Amino acid sequence: MSERIRVLVVDDSALMRKLIPAILARDSSIEVVGTAMDGAFALKKIEELKPDVVTLDLEMPRMDGMETLRLIMRSAPLPVILFSTHSKEGGYATFKALAMGAVDFLAKPKDAAAGRLEDIADRLIAKIKVAKGAAGRKLPPAVIEETSAPKKGARPALPPRRVIAIGISTGGPNALQFVLSQIPADFLSTILIVQHMPEGFTEMFAKRLDECCALEIHEARSGDLLLAGRVLICPGNRHMMVRRMPRGDMVVLSDGPPVNGHRPSADVLFHSVGQEFGLTAVGILMTGMGDDGADGLGAIKAAGGMTIAQSEDTCVVSGMPRAAILKGYVNKIVPLDGLGSYLVSNYGAERGFPDKVEKNEKFEKNDKNEKMEKTSVSSQRS
Repeated sequence: MSERIRVLVVDDSALMRKLIPAILARDSSIEVVGTAMDGAFALKKIEELKPDVVTLDLEMPRMDGMETLRLIMRSAPLPVILFSTHSKEGGYATFKALAMGAVDFLAKPKDAAAGRLEDIADRLIAKIKVAKGAAGRKLPPAVIEETSAPKKGARPALPPRRVIAIGISTGGPNALQFVLSQIPADFLSTILIVQHMPEGFTEMFAKRLDECCALEIHEARSGDLLLAGRVLICPGNRHMMVRRMPRGDMVVLSDGPPVNGHRPSADVLFHSVGQEFGLTAVGILMTGMGDDGADGLGAIKAAGGMTIAQSEDTCVVSGMPRAAILKGYVNKIVPLDGLGSYLVSNYGAERGFPDKVEKNEKFEKNDKNEKMEKTSVSSQRS
């Protein structure tokens, strides 16, 4: 029998310090070895109890979760799952904490104070197991400072060279921020992203990415056009599809039932992109648990599109890309640190593109002048 996963619960609420261990106790593979009411106590308990995973509240007195996480990552890095209140302020703090090294997050239910954690019990247990498996994985360096991206100017609304669909889950916020921050504003393709994330978080996530990346990034709305240099993130609790329409190619959102247990589902997006765009479709599966997106990636490949998987050794959790690789649906495997440059070199701004246009225009003008001169000489001779 394998050893149980040792968990430390850090929360300033006495009620939460009773309820969280109670719901984790239903899984025999998890053992709550201790609780702490704030960060200062948590650091002492970590040194004393040597837990495998920490669940961490962000809003605490004396030493809050952000400072606690910073000290954990600096002194003795171990998997941390953020388990905090769902609010606008809490959402921004969550993404900053993920960039600092937290493995995953789960929002407390709105009625958590009333002792109702049943709806999220299975998800918390699953995330703890994934976090234990992610121990020792090196997270990509994230762009924490929002001012690092260049200021964005108006750019022409051009149709995309390729439609790139990305499916991603656990470890996604860091990985996406790392990749998208490497892509320039003049990228010639459009990117559509399904990130497994609760409703309400995707809008804040899109805004954070937009602040630190050169691309135009926002949460998708039905009717949004697919344009070069635009990144659209599927809203939580919706499905995202694409349609080719007379006024332009666009996104369509749906409230259809969950697929593979997910809404949004990468499979829904991939099947749609493969059907509508065929040879110009690109599907990418990145870090995440489960197998969502594997069959959809197969549909893109069958339609003649390009399919890519993030290499397993660079994933926080390799379940999603591995599922597609095992089914034979992946054309190319790319490590995380090479994915941004791969997209730019194959589907983005071509090096010297303006020069090529200028040279072509000069060639066409010279060719026309030569033809006119030849016509003039020919007329004079006749």
